[in-house]
Amino acid sequence: MPKNTKKKNKNPDAGKHIYTGKLEVTRSGMGFVVVEGLEKDIMIERDNMHNAFNGDEVRVEVKGHADNNRRVKGTVLEVVRRKQSEFSGRVEVHPHFAFLVPDSDKIPVDIFLPLHLLNGAKHGDSAMARIVEWTGKTKNPVGEIISVLTHESVNEVAMQGLLVESGFPLTFPDDVLEEAARYNEHIDEDEVAKRKDMRDTLTITIDPIDARDFDDAISFRELKGGWYEIGVHIADVSHFITPGSELDKEAYRRATSVYLPDRVSPMLPERLSNELCSLRPHEDKYTFSAVFQINKQGKVKEFWLGKTIIHSDRRFAYEDVQEIIEGANGDHADEIHVLNEIAKTLRGQRFKKGAINFSSQELRFKLDENAVPIGIVIKESKEAHQLIEEFMLLANRTVAEYVGGLTFKGDKVPFPYRVHDVPDEDKLKLFSLFAGRFGVKFDLSSPESISRSFNAMLESVKGKPEQHVLEQLGIRTMSKAVYTTDNIGHYGLGFKHYCHFTSPIRRYPDVLVHRILQQCLENNIQPIKHLENQCRHCSDQERRAMETERAANKYKQVEFMQSYVGDDFDAVISGVSTYGFWAETVEHKCEGMVSANDLAEFDDFEFNEHEYALIGHNTGLRFGMGDKVRVRVAATNLAKRQIDYAIMNLPEMPARRKKAPEKSAGRGESFDFPKYNKKKDNTKRKKK
Repeated sequence: MPKNTKKKNKNPDAGKHIYTGKLEVTRSGMGFVVVEGLEKDIMIERDNMHNAFNGDEVRVEVKGHADNNRRVKGTVLEVVRRKQSEFSGRVEVHPHFAFLVPDSDKIPVDIFLPLHLLNGAKHGDSAMARIVEWTGKTKNPVGEIISVLTHESVNEVAMQGLLVESGFPLTFPDDVLEEAARYNEHIDEDEVAKRKDMRDTLTITIDPIDARDFDDAISFRELKGGWYEIGVHIADVSHFITPGSELDKEAYRRATSVYLPDRVSPMLPERLSNELCSLRPHEDKYTFSAVFQINKQGKVKEFWLGKTIIHSDRRFAYEDVQEIIEGANGDHADEIHVLNEIAKTLRGQRFKKGAINFSSQELRFKLDENAVPIGIVIKESKEAHQLIEEFMLLANRTVAEYVGGLTFKGDKVPFPYRVHDVPDEDKLKLFSLFAGRFGVKFDLSSPESISRSFNAMLESVKGKPEQHVLEQLGIRTMSKAVYTTDNIGHYGLGFKHYCHFTSPIRRYPDVLVHRILQQCLENNIQPIKHLENQCRHCSDQERRAMETERAANKYKQVEFMQSYVGDDFDAVISGVSTYGFWAETVEHKCEGMVSANDLAEFDDFEFNEHEYALIGHNTGLRFGMGDKVRVRVAATNLAKRQIDYAIMNLPEMPARRKKAPEKSAGRGESFDFPKYNKKKDNTKRKKK
């Protein structure tokens, strides 16, 4: 018989309209796939989602149009990457099988649980389940119970729920833990011979007082002629995590550690993050280092990059170093003063070159033994924090500049840069108009003039009532920093080259940077496949982690303010929308909302986007960003992570205003609060 010469189509997708994007499921069960570059999302009916969940990255085939708006509809072909594989819910046990009914209304199916995978869960229990199999040929995924939450505290259930809903697993797979357990703490002399031995050089770590993993250290040695050798030493995670290993796959999936008020969801198992890789005092450790010869004027004469072995002589908390900087006696005080002097010089040089000097505040909760918040501490960045920050920035910039100056086959070496674009033009114009109300002038003619204007503004409002609001709004005008192989520079820092090299225990991009840097140093460049996709995944995971951390902090704020329902506080308006305004208490920095419905008894308010304010149509009453108000804690809702405030005073009426219509009685009649301003019963016990 003659051979069939007809060529087979090697690409089954040829001729089809197929896209990859993120699936977003509404509460009604309808799905939409968001595809970068497409003007409209692709509608996915529930029957066409197959085995995809909310947040999954999917391949979808467009089938036709769904409505007169020409919105296209499609069918999910496959799940490219799952957002989450663990789910919280309620267990339902039947004679021969069981199900987990997910808590989220965005999960359209129950999880089938074979009885031998219940792991002690009983009918009606709240539990966490992990999907172990789902080919898409069956209606329900198969899962196993990984933890029973019935006897856990409400807080424990809430924190675990936030993590799994964001796609961060609560536990590590057994094969990952087994792989981590194979490593021992023995320092291999053959490995030491390949490294620069810096164990005899004074080396210290400076971290938060409650830190458990230490991924960076600073070494110090005085040279002749006013020069110093300062080493920035970073845990050599890439020594333990080989590409393609189970540890590597799991670290990439997570891409980042997540820091909640009462726990850390780590990127790496504890065996690595807290033991093998952690630069604990009085232990020899493998590191990847950037070593500088530098003087007090911040001039770098030369630098060296490579793998080292170090021995940390002393662990400092930030508070210890700050006391020394402020004049107290302490270990290695002379060295710390020199390091701080150089750091301040580097910091000043950054701002002169265009870096923007936003100050930062960190909210920390004091928790009791049950993780219930009993106090809130506002921590500001001091010189001890800035000391470490400047040397980490120097190392990150130097590594990026080094790799950025190399070529591979006539082109730039593919590399995961950390970039930050210039501010959005429309947001910036709106902000500059608002800042003008406080006498601040902005020069928007160039990126350089914009950064100078920001720094001039931040300096001029320091210590003034409008400082906080202008800083917060200024930050919101900024673009988001991301990872990408397309190096457009870092606008906020004023660097043309920047990357993340200094935290591989908690960030996967740093692991990639270490691998590529080592290839460059060995002149053995082997470009990582799909590096841009990996950068995008790491940026997405970072955003999810930040959203989870914000949600957890909000939960703790609501939990804390439950004890103050009925109490009054001074506050500052921190946000405005058509729905009302948000106010942040001065004392605790806890944000809640005064709803537009509650304000309606005073006037009909309209949202003025250009002034970031709600303005009364009849009275001219104005609630604007940065305004001081007095609020009462009206209600708290832990499930919704929501604090409701009631307004307790009104701003002064404008000098010239329309006459307000008469109101029947109560608060609106005189714009006063007679029924709220009565002397309060202060006999109840308050939390201090």
